[in-house]
Amino acid sequence: MNKNSFMAGVVVVSLLCGGLAHANVGPDEVIRQASDQVLDAVNARRDELKADPDELYRVVDDILLPRFDRRYTGGLVMGKYWRKATSEQRDRFILALYRSLVKTYASGILEYRGDQLQILPVAEAELAEGKVIVETRVTLDTGVVTPVNYRMRLTDDGWKAYDVIIEGISYVANYRKQYASEFRAKGIDGVIKELEAKAAKEPETAGATTANAASQ
Repeated sequence: MNKNSFMAGVVVVSLLCGGLAHANVGPDEVIRQASDQVLDAVNARRDELKADPDELYRVVDDILLPRFDRRYTGGLVMGKYWRKATSEQRDRFILALYRSLVKTYASGILEYRGDQLQILPVAEAELAEGKVIVETRVTLDTGVVTPVNYRMRLTDDGWKAYDVIIEGISYVANYRKQYASEFRAKGIDGVIKELEAKAAKEPETAGATTANAASQ
């Protein structure tokens, strides 16, 4: 199994973990529920989805859209440019970033097998803060165990993921650094247009669905 492809699948699973349960369900259990749901959605159709990327995008979009804290993550990624952006620019960036993530990481989910994920319990004392890091361990086919940690926060809809840390590398910090230089060089609209172009080949139905929720 290609490590990068598998880890991309882990990223997708982590981003699916919000909004699956009420606030009285712990964040580690939310991730466990999400892992089961992803496997149920993919296992019976793995070959079909591998042959039909558009349908795979739609499946991932249907699960991911209501469960990823897009606005909070988008604000973290934009950093200081969030304050400089108009409301319309923020919504467009959030939508374009989300859609590009779906397209980039969807294929990786086909490599994911639930028995390779160990979820470590979160201490009760940490829950009161409203933000936690859920630690997991992913075992690759080679036997190598890789730490994958999820940053989550408690919202009115339950625990939601907003960052993933794979082998010490934060998804949010990595994208924030990348886009900071691009914002300086191309401007906010320039970055958004590039993101929108990157996601342009996604299914029309997925795009229409995400557009309706971009400002949530």
